[in-house]
Amino acid sequence: MDFDLRWLLFVLPAAFALGWLASKLDTRQWTREQKSAPKAYFKGLNLLLNEQQDKAIDAFIEAVQHDPDTSELHFALGNLFRRRGEYERAVRVHQHLLQRGDLPRSERDRAQHALAQDFYKAGLFDRAETAFQALIDTPFQNEAELALLALYERTRDWRKAAEVARHLEQTGTASFAARIAHYLCELALEAQARDQDGDAKDLLAEARKVAPQSARAHVLLGQMQARLGEHRAAMAAYAELLAVNPEAFNLVARDFADAALACGCQERALAILSDQYSRTPGMHLLQAIAKLEPAAAQQRERLCRHLREQPSLSAARTLLTQSQFQLSEAEAPLVTGAIDRAVRPLQRYRCAACGFEAQHYFWQCPGCLNWDTYPPRHVEEL
Repeated sequence: MDFDLRWLLFVLPAAFALGWLASKLDTRQWTREQKSAPKAYFKGLNLLLNEQQDKAIDAFIEAVQHDPDTSELHFALGNLFRRRGEYERAVRVHQHLLQRGDLPRSERDRAQHALAQDFYKAGLFDRAETAFQALIDTPFQNEAELALLALYERTRDWRKAAEVARHLEQTGTASFAARIAHYLCELALEAQARDQDGDAKDLLAEARKVAPQSARAHVLLGQMQARLGEHRAAMAAYAELLAVNPEAFNLVARDFADAALACGCQERALAILSDQYSRTPGMHLLQAIAKLEPAAAQQRERLCRHLREQPSLSAARTLLTQSQFQLSEAEAPLVTGAIDRAVRPLQRYRCAACGFEAQHYFWQCPGCLNWDTYPPRHVEEL
């Protein structure tokens, strides 16, 4: 059977027409999708800027549905979920990104970093640790190690914290000597709790070597030696603190006086305390001097001189308690009680970073978790 070439005159034009129509329909559909996706994206951005996060999330979800392969929309949506505290949804978004086989290496690392942040914010520290460790040898290594440092501090894993801090210091990120000294001090306290005083002394010696001007190692060493009955050694530790960090000596001035009384070195200690008080007057030093020179007349003279130079409610209260100013037995407790209530808020320590106040001195602020942000003076002396 011979093929009739005249059919080509009808088939070829029809094929071209159908191809052209299909391409037009596909182009129109693609154009509509591209127009709708940016529109939803910009709508979400506008709502986010107006702090309407609920509506912004709906807009971003719509944008992701129109273009599920766009990683930027997934990152925006995941970050929104994390900011709102919806950590489970944030985890799902970032895990979905990591499961995509076509995701570039840089975007995969970024998704891994976002997922690690989700776990950390959710308090899933074991999973966060694994996720952050997966970022070693990636462009996010520095951020991951800083996050691991914060994680180990929160979980009180001081050995791992010290390892990470040393590595960060070696890479030139910053100086972490003071923080490493704190980690060693925490390990020394744990050793003391296990009655391993030798190990504790070694750790404190290492802390003093790492950060010579760090006060905490000297304070803990002096307190441990005093507890063990090594009062002269305790005095030596406190005297070394006075040499390297005079301001922090306020924290142990009374302990220094107690150690001097225990080993019969009152005169030497009194000379040291009086010399320090002449340079930087303060109630901590004045109270320590009173331990070594308890005569009432001399104490009142010192308090009056202090009040003339540095008026404070604490000094006034102490002077009033000693002299009573001819108050009756019924009046004296009323007056001293009122002053006690007035002076109590002023006898707190205040964090210089966040303003958190406490009766107890903290080496790490419970509010902002920063180290060494508490001045070693009460609020009324700042």
